[in-house]
This record gives sequence, structure tokens and C-alpha cells, in this order.
Amino acid sequence: GYLWHVDTGCVFNSSDQNDIEYFEIYNYNKLKLFRFSSTLDKYVGYTEFGIKQATAFNNDKDIIADVRARKEYICLNNIKLDYESALTKS
Repeated sequence: GYLWHVDTGCVFNSSDQNDIEYFEIYNYNKLKLFRFSSTLDKYVGYTEFGIKQATAFNNDKDIIADVRARKEYICLNNIKLDYESALTKS
């Protein structure tokens, strides 16, 4: 069969929003097609199909606004909790 898989995550050094990177990596059958990085603030393609998808996503203002909002919704809210409950106590 075929497998479409999206990895999402947050990389951070503190709970400051400027120190947080949100990413999404789109894979198909273990092949990385394209990704979004909040540090770059855009999608980047790695295959011919991925480049086409990244270009289309970058040109769609609604998709870009949505992925930017996910950084705050997913990362910022959870990292503040994680940082306060675990990382400051280690």
C-alpha cells in the first residue's frame, strides 16, 4: 500500500514566541515531499511534486494564515505549559 504521513512539531529554547519554530513535514512512502517552517515562514519543496505543492500553498493567503495560526495554537499554548511544569524543574 501507500502511506501519506504528515509530521508536525515545535522546536523551542524558551517559552518566548520568537524562540519557537513550528514545522510540518509532508511525506509519501518515506519520501519527504515538502515542508513548512515558521522560521522561513513558507513551504519548501524537495521533489518535483513537492515544489509544485509548496508554490501553490505559498501563493494561497488562507493556507499561509492558517499555518501561521497553528504555531500559536499548537506550540505557544502547549510550550508554556510544558515549560512551566517540567523544564523549569529539571
